[in-house]
Amino acid sequence: MRLCNVCPEEERWRAFPAWGPEPPAPAGTSWRALMGRALRLARRAARLGEVPVGALVVDFEGRVLAGAHNETETSHDPTAHAEVLALRRAAAAAGNHRLGGCVLVVTLEPCLMCTGAIREARVAGVVFGASDARAGAVCSCLEGLDYAQTGAAPWSYGGVEARACAGLLQEFFRARR
Repeated sequence: MRLCNVCPEEERWRAFPAWGPEPPAPAGTSWRALMGRALRLARRAARLGEVPVGALVVDFEGRVLAGAHNETETSHDPTAHAEVLALRRAAAAAGNHRLGGCVLVVTLEPCLMCTGAIREARVAGVVFGASDARAGAVCSCLEGLDYAQTGAAPWSYGGVEARACAGLLQEFFRARR
């Protein structure tokens, strides 16, 4: 089997600038401020030996319903990505598995598993920091949010605090090698 999406490790996490018109942030906050909170969660993950990815679920009024970081290593659970954990916790906080009107803010472009969870949760949009050239399923490798057969797709906006998000991942893996 030949992989067609092979790139050097130092180029995997890309700090592309934001593209397209910026969607309005929830009341009383900004995407940069929310990404800053997600980055704090990602740094906590790094201190625990987890891949440094942090995620928040924010409602349309700007309230953070839930936040999470990767916990795959500590929980021995391959599905314990920051996005999935944040969606689970937000659904519990909201008392509903449908999170319409909410936005997921995550430091790294979600993978295909996470885009499936995002679609099932019916979030309105996804804001991410760094792109992932190997596993990103919003725009880098696949377009996992855009399956026409499964209802309305959430909007996406990438590149928010991308340098900080990509730098954190690069630093983490550089230290481990």
